[in-house]
Amino acid sequence: MHDDFARNLRKLCAETGSIAKVCRAIGINRQQFNRYLNGHGLPSAHNLHRIASYFQIDEDALFLPHADFRQSHSAADPLPIAKSQHFDAQFAGQAKPMRRFLGFYHGYYRTPTWPGHVMRTLIRLRAQDHQVRSDTIERANTPDGSIRQRARYRGRVAYHNNRICMYESPRDTQGFLSETVLMPVHPQQTSYVQGLVLGISARVDQPPYAARTVWVRISNRTTLREALAATGLCRDDSPRLDPKVRRLLGNDLPLSITAPE
Repeated sequence: MHDDFARNLRKLCAETGSIAKVCRAIGINRQQFNRYLNGHGLPSAHNLHRIASYFQIDEDALFLPHADFRQSHSAADPLPIAKSQHFDAQFAGQAKPMRRFLGFYHGYYRTPTWPGHVMRTLIRLRAQDHQVRSDTIERANTPDGSIRQRARYRGRVAYHNNRICMYESPRDTQGFLSETVLMPVHPQQTSYVQGLVLGISARVDQPPYAARTVWVRISNRTTLREALAATGLCRDDSPRLDPKVRRLLGNDLPLSITAPE
């Protein structure tokens, strides 16, 4: 059993890429993973589930006789390769490498829906089933109360090459994704992270857009009620806007993405 498991696992790793990449994605120590590859031990039920989830195969399939395993995963049926590169696999085992980023943030960006303003959202990154999930709340009102915008998003987050990659969709709407890519302002801190957001405006007549975004970690002393109350719109020149956030956002307007004529 040990030998078949080890040979099957080595075949999957060979089809996927470097072993170091696999270990990081799954969240298993390289030394321990090498024991599995060399047939010197079998994973616990917990680690077996993580390995099978990453490679997108049944746990029992890992223990098939190697000849049967090769036949069922032959070149004529390259399903393991396709599955290992599947979108879901990019988020497996991310809870550990993203541990220092978990928590609450205020996110800032400009949107063509609200010219001359900066939107401030509430974002939470949390660990769930060895993945990192995101929850975002967005609120905005016009001064006269004629427009009241409320939106909630859920998504998944991964950390690759010192970049935070988040994909979200609205909780009450299907059919599109928003994407955010960020990196810490300084490599060893998580108080400020900056990057780009590619999103869809709340107005149906506005095309998709890309804009700079900045996240600021919320202090543990701030209550959730206080953090939520601070969300909404503020003018570009508002004293409520953190000067560092204003500097990181720069003066660039959101870039609208239109279809070629």
